[in-house]
Amino acid sequence: MMKKIFTILSVLTIGVSAEAQVVINEVFPTGGNSGAAFKQDFVELYNKGTAPVTLTNAYLQYAGATSTMTAYALPTSITLSPGQYYLIQCSGGTNGTVNLVSPDATFSTLNMAATAGKVALTSDNVLVTSSSQSNVIDLVGWGSTASLFEGAVAPVPSVTASISRTNGVDTNNNSVDFMTTSPTPINSSNQSTLGTNENMKSKINLLKNIVVSDVLEFNSKAIIKLMNMNGQVLKTAAVDVGNSLDISFLPKGIYLISGQVNGEKFSQKIIKNN
Repeated sequence: MMKKIFTILSVLTIGVSAEAQVVINEVFPTGGNSGAAFKQDFVELYNKGTAPVTLTNAYLQYAGATSTMTAYALPTSITLSPGQYYLIQCSGGTNGTVNLVSPDATFSTLNMAATAGKVALTSDNVLVTSSSQSNVIDLVGWGSTASLFEGAVAPVPSVTASISRTNGVDTNNNSVDFMTTSPTPINSSNQSTLGTNENMKSKINLLKNIVVSDVLEFNSKAIIKLMNMNGQVLKTAAVDVGNSLDISFLPKGIYLISGQVNGEKFSQKIIKNN
């Protein structure tokens, strides 16, 4: 852990704190593929610390499983407040359901591999060959053939699931820190492509998946409304843990689920991908 703290301190220009830390929070490398939730790949950064952090002349580096990294220059100066996200859009494909909303940076030639790869956030453009390299701020590798990772590789994502860090936790072990989950890209203005909640990384856990085919599955008890994006109520239902709801009658598109979970209002967009 000290390796990362010292690296970030070397690029801090305001709010210096040993607790400040920017991490790679989410990676979605399957954008634009058939059945994908989004039309573009993305990488999401997150300041998990307690003070603002300014990354100066930082880079995002990527390579496939065993390939050599390529460095992509981020904007000269990026300041992230505590709890703030930063969304990097990568290349897209001809398929996918929706475009990302207002990414903070775009690398249209960065095409990530779904089955195995690695991404690093670095303080300069010296290509990463080791996870312990001094310029590495954070790194994640996924898939069994990835040559670089922290601890052990993260799980393999899919067209409907990204690899996402659990509440910003960083133990320097990708297999522990990341899980596959519905993709929730958030930019630095806290805008989410799918979310109507103020924070998509909400503790409310009503839906098992926000990218679905014909069936919605639920993690909590609630009375819900299923609406189209014009506000027309298409279905209402009382659901409970383990229940499912047939939505095969709906055409492909984006819909809204609203209701209450444990007395707290919940509103979430879903993608029906067929």
